[in-house]
Amino acid sequence: MTLESDRSGVFLAMPATVYVGLLVAAPLGVLVMYSFWTQTYVDIDRTFTWENYRAAFSDPLVRQLLVRSVWMAGLVTLLTVLLAYPIAYFVAFRARRKMLWLLLITIPFWISYLLRVFAWKLILGFNGLLNSGLASLGLINEPLDFLLYNELAVIITLAHAWAPFAILPIYVSLQKIDRSLLEAATDLGCGKLGRFLRVTLPLTVPGIIASCLIIFIPTVGDYVTPALVGGSDGKMVANLIQVYFGSANNWPLGATLSLMTMVSVGAVAISFVALVRGAGKAIR
Repeated sequence: MTLESDRSGVFLAMPATVYVGLLVAAPLGVLVMYSFWTQTYVDIDRTFTWENYRAAFSDPLVRQLLVRSVWMAGLVTLLTVLLAYPIAYFVAFRARRKMLWLLLITIPFWISYLLRVFAWKLILGFNGLLNSGLASLGLINEPLDFLLYNELAVIITLAHAWAPFAILPIYVSLQKIDRSLLEAATDLGCGKLGRFLRVTLPLTVPGIIASCLIIFIPTVGDYVTPALVGGSDGKMVANLIQVYFGSANNWPLGATLSLMTMVSVGAVAISFVALVRGAGKAIR
C-alpha cells in the first residue's frame, strides 16, 4: 500500500518536475555554460575559460551598476513597504467594504506595465503634468529638470508599479491575526502603540518578508523602467546585460553578468530574511 502511494506521488509530481526543469533549470544551465565560453566575432568559442568572470570583476562599470542596482532596489523596497503597510492596515482593520478596496488596489494590474511607465514619464517630464501644475500655481518659475532621467524617477516609478505586490501580502498577514490577541494585549495594559509593536508587527513579519522579496528580486533585474525614465544616471545592471545580449552580441559576458546578479540578489535576500526574523524575535 505504501509502495503504491509512493509511486502515485511520483507520477503526480512528474509533470510539475518536468515543467520546472524545462522552464527554470534548463535555461539556468544554458546560462552557466555560456558564462564559461567566449565570443569571437559572430562565433562562440566553447573552450572552458574564466575570462568572462575576470573581465566582469575587473570592470569598474559592472561593479558600479551592480551596486547601484542593489541599492536602488533596496530603496524601492523600503519605500514601497513603508507606504503599503498603512494602506494594508487600513483595509484589514478599518475599511468596511474590503472587497471594494482590494479591487481598487488591483486596478494598476489592469493596465500594461509599459503604459504605467510611460504615464510617469509624462507626469515627471520637463513639460509634464507635475511641472505644469506647479507652474500654474505659481510655485515655480521654470520647469524642474531633476524629476526625470535620473535615479529619482526610476525609484518613484518602480515604487508605484510594485505597490500592489507589497500591499496584498501584508494585508493577508494582518487579516490572519487573531483579534482576541489584540484584546488580550489591551486588557494587559498595552496602549495602541505597544499593542502594534508587540503583537501586530511581529505577527505580520512573514507578510513583510514576502513583500520585500517580491519587490526586491525583480526590481534588481528591471531594465524597462531605467531605459525609459532613468537616463544615463539611472541605468541599472540589467540594462548592461540587455546590451550584451543585444547590440554587443556577447552572450557569454551577458550570461556571466546575469549569474553574478543572481548570486548578489540571493545573498542580499538571504541576509535580509535572517535579519528581519532576528528583529522579529527581538521584538517579541
